[in-house]
Amino acid sequence: MPDFTVAEDGFRIDGREVRLLSGALHYFRVHEGHWPHRLAMLRAMGLNCVETYVPWNRHEPVEGRLHDVGELGRFLDAAGAAGLYAIVRPGPYVCAEWENGGLPHWLTGRLGRRVRTSDPEFLRAVDGWLEAVGAELTGRQFGRGGPVVLVQVENEYGSYGSDQPYLEHLVGRLRASGVVVPLVTSDGPEDHMLTGGTVPGATATVNFGSGAREAFRVLRRHRPAGPLMCMEFWCGWFAHWGGAPAARDAGEAAEALREVLECGASVNVYMAHGGTNFGGWAGANRAGAEHRGALRPTTTSYDYDAPVDEYGRPTAKFHAFREVLAAYGDGPPPEPPPAPPALREPVRAELTRWAPPAEVMDALGGAAREAVLPPSFEELGVDRGIVRYRFTVPGPRRALPLRVAGLRDLAVVSVDGVRTAVLRDEDGLIGDVPGPASVELWVESLGRVNYGPRLGERKGLTGGLLHGGQYVHGVRARGLRLAAFEEEGALAVVRWRSAGGREPGLYRGAFRVPEAGDAVLRLPGWERGFVWVNGFCLGRYWSAGPQQALWVPGPVLRAGRNELLVLEMERAGTMRPLLGPVPG
Repeated sequence: MPDFTVAEDGFRIDGREVRLLSGALHYFRVHEGHWPHRLAMLRAMGLNCVETYVPWNRHEPVEGRLHDVGELGRFLDAAGAAGLYAIVRPGPYVCAEWENGGLPHWLTGRLGRRVRTSDPEFLRAVDGWLEAVGAELTGRQFGRGGPVVLVQVENEYGSYGSDQPYLEHLVGRLRASGVVVPLVTSDGPEDHMLTGGTVPGATATVNFGSGAREAFRVLRRHRPAGPLMCMEFWCGWFAHWGGAPAARDAGEAAEALREVLECGASVNVYMAHGGTNFGGWAGANRAGAEHRGALRPTTTSYDYDAPVDEYGRPTAKFHAFREVLAAYGDGPPPEPPPAPPALREPVRAELTRWAPPAEVMDALGGAAREAVLPPSFEELGVDRGIVRYRFTVPGPRRALPLRVAGLRDLAVVSVDGVRTAVLRDEDGLIGDVPGPASVELWVESLGRVNYGPRLGERKGLTGGLLHGGQYVHGVRARGLRLAAFEEEGALAVVRWRSAGGREPGLYRGAFRVPEAGDAVLRLPGWERGFVWVNGFCLGRYWSAGPQQALWVPGPVLRAGRNELLVLEMERAGTMRPLLGPVPG
């Protein structure tokens, strides 16, 4: 079998020069039923390779319980069937605008800043993860009949740390797990990033969105020989809730791509097809030059202004890139495949049943916990979801300022049963409250930080509750994981009543479609929450925008009756949400 190797000036297959024209497509952001279509779209754009991250937290949501790591193997098989090479980036950290950068909450909650270092406890967990990934990779490497040509060590480590023994350990572990194809690192084209992120035994690549010649000049200063590659050519960007949608001119992006290729480099278009942060897995960023400012949660849509949009359609950028790439491929690219089936006419769902938040928590929440200090999400075993905190302010005492400290991320607050405030600051004032008083805070995670020095920070009421500057000690806490709504028989234990008001809580209903097909769901008047269709979590909706609708992959639907579940945190809207065709 031929081998894929690294030479001083590029990549080789049995001595023949090969330029990788790759595109990022994350299998976990695309419904498995759409993989063949999206991979065919990459081929039609003129690419010969696909790249994907592998999110550890998705595949080990509970410590010691691996969940469908074989999904990676199935995707690599689909890539091979589509005639594409594959680049795999298994982390352990992936960034990717993904919850916690792909690191499991149970690990970061325990280790804090010890993650992404050579700390022995972290390395023991990492070794187990890479062993699980290796089982899917080793038999699918190029030279063994599979598509995998490159495996990445960590991800943009030079943006985070400088622990060289950690990177060296990862190189050794990947080799020990059976990885024989070339290893690579990827970092920004800056001296401190390349100094911290490169490691012997792995080819260095750089990430950028423009200025290829200067970026590669910096790379050559650190690595005088070896392939030139832009591992992330940022052709668009992601969006944050409450911000503006991403947009980059197609012509300008195409010229930046042309510059990469004129340098004789390989490239990975990030993203070729962004997809969707299903399941509430979207991460978050911290504002500011050093990423220590306000939390900026990422939207459910990961469209990324990519050449293939969230719905799988070619854009102006697709056609511009196809024209540029055609001059560097082995021949003219194939025509785009036919679009998957789509919903033709809009239909209305009917939400007819409702359960109040407290009863949903009692039915589906985890074990209640009493403590002196409020436990974090991590201590309660909540990765994605909500925690309810209950306090009693002692009395009698006069009205004093009641405030929360270290709130992450958003709290709906009630005092003596009356909703009083919605807080989103790390330190927020509830108001002047006399004692005694009963205080309840429903705290929601808006996504764990995926990049920068605050990676792995805990969620929940991390600083406590203060009344007149005095800590209120003693709390009853209970967590509700999003995954609880997807467990078999979960809805059977919920006590339902007729829907019709605008209260927060869990709403249930149905809609009918003549046949399965791609669609979007709109929820006019609803504030913020999560949606499931036939048990599949579409992700978070939020009136803050800019996203106005949730993508419903056709394979999720079925001809006839379909079930709709909506968990609203603040204020419900119309009881007849609209399922409609993909907008033109």
